[in-house]
Amino acid sequence: MRLTNLLRTTVSAAVVGACAFGIAGAASAQQAPQEQPTTIDDIIVTAQKREQNLQDVPIVVTSLSQEVLQDAGVRDIKDLQILTPGMTVTSTSSEASTTARIRGVGTVGDNPGLESSVGVVIDGVYRSRNSVGFGDLGELARIEVLKGPQGTLFGKNTSAGVINIITEAPSFTPGFNAELTAGNYGQMGASGSVTGPISDTLAFRLYAGRRVRNGFMNVDTGDGPRPETTDGNQDFGTVRGQLLWLPNDNVSIRMIADYSSRDEFCCIGTQIRTGPTYPFVDGLSNGTGQRPPAAGFGALPFSRTGFANRADGQEVEDKGVSIEANIDMPTFLGGSTLTSVTSLRRWTSSLGQDIDYTGADLLYRVQDGDYGYEVDNLTQEFRLAGSNDRLDWLVGLFATKEDIGRTDSYYFGADYTPYLSFVLSAALNRANPALPISPNDIGCFTRTAQTAPGLGACLGTGGAVSGGGIGFVVGQGVEDQYDQQSESIALFTNNSWHVTEAFDITLGLRYTMDDKSLVAQQRNVNGNGNTCNAALANAGAIGAVLGASAPTILGNICLPWANSAFTNRNISESFDDGELSGTVKASYRLNPSILAYVSYARGYKSFGYNLDRVQSGITPTASLLFPSEVVDSYEAGVKMTLLSRTLLLNATYFDQTFEDFQLNTFLGTAFVVESIPELTSRGVDADMVWFTPIEGLSFQGGVTWTDANYGNFTAADLTTPGNFPQLSLLPGARASFAPEWSATGSVNFERNMGNGLRAGFSLAAKYMGDYNTGSDLLPYKLQEAFTTVNGRIMVGTEDERWTAEFWVQNLTDEEYIQVAYNAPLQGSAFQTTVQPNGTYYNPALDTQTYDAFLGQPRTYGATLRFKY
Repeated sequence: MRLTNLLRTTVSAAVVGACAFGIAGAASAQQAPQEQPTTIDDIIVTAQKREQNLQDVPIVVTSLSQEVLQDAGVRDIKDLQILTPGMTVTSTSSEASTTARIRGVGTVGDNPGLESSVGVVIDGVYRSRNSVGFGDLGELARIEVLKGPQGTLFGKNTSAGVINIITEAPSFTPGFNAELTAGNYGQMGASGSVTGPISDTLAFRLYAGRRVRNGFMNVDTGDGPRPETTDGNQDFGTVRGQLLWLPNDNVSIRMIADYSSRDEFCCIGTQIRTGPTYPFVDGLSNGTGQRPPAAGFGALPFSRTGFANRADGQEVEDKGVSIEANIDMPTFLGGSTLTSVTSLRRWTSSLGQDIDYTGADLLYRVQDGDYGYEVDNLTQEFRLAGSNDRLDWLVGLFATKEDIGRTDSYYFGADYTPYLSFVLSAALNRANPALPISPNDIGCFTRTAQTAPGLGACLGTGGAVSGGGIGFVVGQGVEDQYDQQSESIALFTNNSWHVTEAFDITLGLRYTMDDKSLVAQQRNVNGNGNTCNAALANAGAIGAVLGASAPTILGNICLPWANSAFTNRNISESFDDGELSGTVKASYRLNPSILAYVSYARGYKSFGYNLDRVQSGITPTASLLFPSEVVDSYEAGVKMTLLSRTLLLNATYFDQTFEDFQLNTFLGTAFVVESIPELTSRGVDADMVWFTPIEGLSFQGGVTWTDANYGNFTAADLTTPGNFPQLSLLPGARASFAPEWSATGSVNFERNMGNGLRAGFSLAAKYMGDYNTGSDLLPYKLQEAFTTVNGRIMVGTEDERWTAEFWVQNLTDEEYIQVAYNAPLQGSAFQTTVQPNGTYYNPALDTQTYDAFLGQPRTYGATLRFKY
């Protein structure tokens, strides 16, 4: 019987999954939803783009079945981390800034010029930015998390790992599913799908879902005009349609079209430490403007109240189509299969932001289309794969064309000029108490033809004498546009030689050629930049009066969003490069239950451009290019299948060295991308799955021990040596988001109870050790160890016609932060000279206010499912 005949007669096309679509993203290779795995042999993965049992693959893979995902409440990739040790997923200023990290390695997501270290692949289609793959995933068949470089088969920008997502495929057996959800915070959701045959050769599946929820944060709106008093709400919808066409016995074609949209308010940070600039914010705001400082400016207790006088709306749209064709080649060609995967996708965002996260009207961005970014991506992959008794072989070609457009905008609020005057005059007052703290000092520095005596008199009277210079424009001051175009083509092969029945050697190679160009227009509008120019014209007088403090004064007046050097600045850059990556693996089956393996892999993450205003001092950086990142990874592992093949125990030692690690860090005024010479990540991954002798009871878990550290480096080793003071805590230190220990565990129990009913429960938990959430490793950004727990109780009919679930996420209401960051213009952490500890950081001199984006609180509710 040929493959397509089998597909037509099965209960679901998903049953034979990868047989029809020999890659991730085709039909599910698991059992149909009602037939969950009961032995380790049932766990099938496509980590090497061919169907294999998990225990035969010499790669660290965490495979999560449909049942496990549903029981843990996984609806998007952020939910996934509770089931995956060694993995963290965080969001910052919007859901468009979401980052996944594996083994302590990932890319900060605030800059679309950087590609991902952790690749996201959905139904065989690579998503080039993490945020592009973070919508509602719909009906999941399974998810595979592959750890370590996966560049040979999955391409560039998978230097830390891959999240491989497989959704449910169309079925030739008619079926209908519906789901209704209600929970606290006003949560409501509805989704449904229908599948079945259109003809003997054509099947379809249609899924649609809508979810809404109120915000988790309370917002003090200060000066206004923001009307929303909560933040972090949810309002998104998804539609996904599929066709599975089997025109003859040798061809199968799967077509997918999807659309999703979000229209939400997100994300407000809140103060976790308020510094000495508090009186200025307080004085310019209605209300306190931010959380009042603790005694001695220490850390503040956890709070879900934030401050923002401006709106932070986000509109995100994601849509695309893909076609995957699999053709069985004639037997005289070795019985191989030709696979073609074509995709066209478009992702757009339009965002608003209160930049300073205070009630004062300082800096903001309006959600009018001038702030956001878009990604247009066309991909094509061809693969030819076959096998015989001695060799599994695969050759392929992958090509992509991508266009990234970013727009950026800054608006100056009415409080910006007096606030900056307060900040600068306070700094002068600390050095010379005779100079008063005043909201009028900016005019002293910008007065036309200011003299040294005039400046001294002006500063000494708080701007009352010899002042009157211009302040900063109120309203829009910046309107920048960036357009990055890239083309990439790669040739690859992956081959496993069965030397003996027990011994395999795998060799994979990939050569990638990248060509990227950037065209940008940086524009100051409405007279923005005049204040900077006026101050620079008085540089002689400022230097004569203030001496060594003059560069600091000018630097603060000419910050990137106010710097006249960016007026009508045009940028045009291009670069191309090629990189060879690959892998060598050797595996030996000691007996039917134990597989041992060693491997080497080289990964590659492409060069790119920092799509932002970047300056050194007050001089714009000549080039926005940053180099490629490469990684060499060594692993040695063992996979054991015990207790009559019902118990899985896997353990792997890994040793990864990254060169030119692309670090994107926020310095309080701008994001900079710096290539750190070396980052090493060493440790052990261990996983366990046990299908117990008790009917319906199973356990799954894992633990990761990670020792991830930056190498030692100096300013001379950096692309921009002037960035070293803000990075001086990194040399020799543990990397951010790299806890030494992380562990997950889940228990699932479900069985028939008689009288046509079934019942069950599940618990999933994750422990994370201490880790720093800031790229610069400042101590206030440390997140202490914590544990989150999700739970579910269900009851329903044996035939699953209806199921009622009562669930809770973050059962213990654990309070934790996602990311901490330096509040813009609110103090400074690093000094200008080396401190006694050998870095540029001195805790006693730290005046920085720190904000943080928080993790979600406890949520609970009920879900009712129907299935026919």
